[in-house]
Amino acid sequence: MITRNRRRSVLRTLDRLAALPEHPEIVVVDNGSVDGTVEAVRQHPVPAHLLAAGHNTGALGRNLAVRHATTPYVAFSDDDSWWAPGALDTAADLLDAYPRLGLLAARTLVGPDALEDPLNSVLAASPLPPAADLPGRPVLGFLACAAVVRREAFLEAGGYHPVLFFGGEETLLAYDLAARGWGVSHVPTVTALHHPDPGERPGRSAAQLRNALLTAWLRRPVQVALRHTAHLCAAAARGEREAGTALRGTLARLPAALRDRERLPERIEQAARLLDRATP
Repeated sequence: MITRNRRRSVLRTLDRLAALPEHPEIVVVDNGSVDGTVEAVRQHPVPAHLLAAGHNTGALGRNLAVRHATTPYVAFSDDDSWWAPGALDTAADLLDAYPRLGLLAARTLVGPDALEDPLNSVLAASPLPPAADLPGRPVLGFLACAAVVRREAFLEAGGYHPVLFFGGEETLLAYDLAARGWGVSHVPTVTALHHPDPGERPGRSAAQLRNALLTAWLRRPVQVALRHTAHLCAAAARGEREAGTALRGTLARLPAALRDRERLPERIEQAARLLDRATP
């Protein structure tokens, strides 16, 4: 679990995780909180391994947690999400049964009314063909707080990329897992519960737009990256504030992205194109 300045939420999530019948080992990465989160986690009766990063590492906090973990499989929670009882056992059984499965994307239910996250239907409708050696539906995307990974696969793929930092960082990891032969599957029988605080998250949409474009420059053909760039430029020219913010953020990070540019294998690029065509 990664957290930053959300003391109340992280304590609630620790309570929920501790109540699971699987009794999972818990690793909490604090991304430089200044609201007493670190001390509160240390004093909480749930025995969690606390890693205090000392600054905001964004999604890279998950990399730190996976490196620290000693189990073959790692389930991610954010400080406002946890797992349904039995979900982790089901995920572990599937990872045992399917050795090529690198990441399992769960079904996500949102809030006290357990509403379906809109991503559930997108993943369930993935146009990628089923694979005999994978469960569920092959995908190239997931929700970070509703994923279970094979530790070996995650580390081999390099985890989350530092250029993206946070916001829409999942697609690049899915690409990098698939490029190394690992399967990424949506399995709706595994359920994560997400209880985000109400209200908008400032800057979130711009970060997601920025990272979608950076992901294209990191892994997709130049013509695909240029097409994505043109779309974002057009939106910025129309005065869409989030697009303008995303474009400026992309330009600042683009040199680092180009240094790490690595084209996807053709079979994965074909899968990405199939998903592009299926996206409205």
